[in-house]
Amino acid sequence: MEKGPNILLTGTPGTGKTTTAQMIAEKLNYKHLDVSEIVKQHHCHEGRDEAFDTLILDDDKLIDAMEPMVENGGCVVDFHTPDVFPERWFELVLVLRANTEVLFDRLTERGYSEKKRDENMESEIMQVVAEEARESYAEEIVHEVKSNTVEDMDSNVDRVVNWVAAWKAN
Repeated sequence: MEKGPNILLTGTPGTGKTTTAQMIAEKLNYKHLDVSEIVKQHHCHEGRDEAFDTLILDDDKLIDAMEPMVENGGCVVDFHTPDVFPERWFELVLVLRANTEVLFDRLTERGYSEKKRDENMESEIMQVVAEEARESYAEEIVHEVKSNTVEDMDSNVDRVVNWVAAWKAN
């Protein structure tokens, strides 16, 4: 990989993945891949789940669409489902975690239905995304970090920038 490592930012919706990924990509001059947008642009879905107001993901189509984007490294990928990607794609997996009060407010501000908000709140409480990340990637590359405040986000960005510098030095 000429451009550096690929990094996955994952977490329950509302934990700050997109904002943090954009900040990291900007600092490192990496490509930010917002998977939700790729799913829409490349039609990597099988229609809508009306009950949860979301697209039904076609994993195979998504992987085929993304493979050429990530193959040279230097990407920050942001998605709430960590287990759809091949393990070989990433050298670092960051699981963003938020307190339930913070998450509730963020999801409410987004206009999520009560059902969708409740499911995501339960997912965060039960550590669903963190567990999926730990099951899908090598233990030493998965790191859980707090993402409640702007200070948390800045700290997470700095940690990743320092990690990439160390990765490149080795």
